[in-house]
Order: sequence, then structure tokens, then C-alpha cells
Amino acid sequence: MFPKAWWICVLLGGAVSFGFAADVPQPADKLTAAETVERNVVARGGLRAWRDVQTMSLTGKLTAGGNQRATIATTARRPGQATLSPRPAEEVQLPFVMELKRPRKMRFELRFNGQAAVQIYDGQNGWKLRPYLNRTTAEPYTDEELKISALQADLDGPLIDYAQKGTSIALDGQEKVEGRDTYKLKVAMKNGHVLHVWIDAQTFLEAKIEGAPRRLDGVPHPVEIYFRDYRAVDGLQIPFALETRVLPVPQIGRGSKVPLIPSERTTIEKVEINPKLAEAEFAKPEVQVASVTR
Repeated sequence: MFPKAWWICVLLGGAVSFGFAADVPQPADKLTAAETVERNVVARGGLRAWRDVQTMSLTGKLTAGGNQRATIATTARRPGQATLSPRPAEEVQLPFVMELKRPRKMRFELRFNGQAAVQIYDGQNGWKLRPYLNRTTAEPYTDEELKISALQADLDGPLIDYAQKGTSIALDGQEKVEGRDTYKLKVAMKNGHVLHVWIDAQTFLEAKIEGAPRRLDGVPHPVEIYFRDYRAVDGLQIPFALETRVLPVPQIGRGSKVPLIPSERTTIEKVEINPKLAEAEFAKPEVQVASVTR
């Protein structure tokens, strides 16, 4: 139920509204990785403006369910008779609030079936409350969840102040993303994590980013995140529409038939820059913490 996404945290650019594209310098035939990042920072609002951002709050909705998903076979009612699990006719829009605070602190609250599910990361440790699974006590993150959270960038993303963060950037070619020319950057973080970011060659905002792989049915799947509908918030360019695509992979025994994995869409409705966020919001919940099998 919780998004594996640090993808909201990075707040990178995407397929943008072209209203401000003319104010961005046009691309040269060949740019270095450093020059590409420099233009990206300018397009997003500028280095000084992002350095001034210490907290951020995002309110919106994310999709769940919907009849575009494959029907799942369940336990048969009679011998030899399969029962199909119905899917809702329409996708459900689940409201959420995400709060971010330097360095790499995150609180994510999702409303589901009239209950609030919560996920908290304080920069080193994480906890989750999942009442929709009848779990009313806080559970610590698993080792895998901690690993994914540790890989996330700060609230300004991996490109802002990349050298100061110990990150190295290399140009990895040029590619089309949704019909637009992009510069493909290889981003190697200080912790050893490597990802790719695609920068739009006209707007110099990120068109796509490589997300953390998602494990489904015991198989890791590549993840791509697309960002759209940029809007100015206090001088910063923020994407208000995001799409996460979990890519199918061939599996042994299934031949060339690979099940379609539906996209997940997130709509941002409100963004606040530098709201007052108490440290207690990112601390361990004041409830009994359940044990977790690592």
C-alpha cells in the first residue's frame, strides 16, 4: 500500500508545461554532464533558492485498484472451478500528506478505508502503522525498507549540490523520452548507489528518473518515474503529476508472456515550502512497537 517512493521525495522535473520553457537557455549540440546539471538547477529555481528550503509539505492523492489490473484467480469454490477476484470498476483516489525535513526525514500519512496509515523515517530508522491490515501497533522498517530509505536523496533531489554531497555525475548518452530529446545522466551517490536521470534537452528539467527496483512475486522489477505538470511554488518548479511504471520482466515458466503491471499515478494538490514541522513528527510513534522478522 505504501509507495516505494522516495520518488515523491526527490521532486524531480518531468514532461513540463511549456509556459516557462522559453526562459530557459536552448541546448547546445553537446553539453558536459556538469553543464547539463547547471542548467537543470537554474530551470528548477536556482541553487540559492533550493538551499533555503529546509522543510516541505505535499498534499495530494494517489491511485489504487482499477479494472486495468489483471484478474486474479483465487481458491476454487468447487473442484475444478476457479473463482476470479473482482477488481473495482474505477481506480480509488487515496488522499495523502507527505512532510519532508532535512536531512532526509520523511513522514507519509495515507487515508484508506477511513483509517490513517503512517510511514516515518528519521534519517536512520523507520516505523510504519498499517491499520488497514489490522495492525494497530507500530512496526519497525524491515532491513530492505531501511536500505531503500537510505538510498533516497534529500528533499532537493540528487542533482542539487551534487559535488558537495559526494555524488559524481557522468553523461551516458542522449535518448528520447516520450518523444522528447533528453540527456541521460549516470548519478553515482556517495553511498555507492547508482541511478540514471533523464534531463529534457529544451526545458532542462528531469523527464524521467530510475527508481528503486520493486520486488513482486519474488522477482525484482525495474522502476521508472515520470514527472509532469510543473508549476511554480515560491519560485521553485515543482511537478504536480507523477507516474510510476513498474516494468514487467520475463519469468521462468511463463515463456514470452509477461503480465502487465499497471502504472501508479500521483496527483499533487498543494505544496508548502518551509512550513513549521516539529521534530516529534519524525520520531518513533508513542505506541508499542511490534517485532519484525528480518
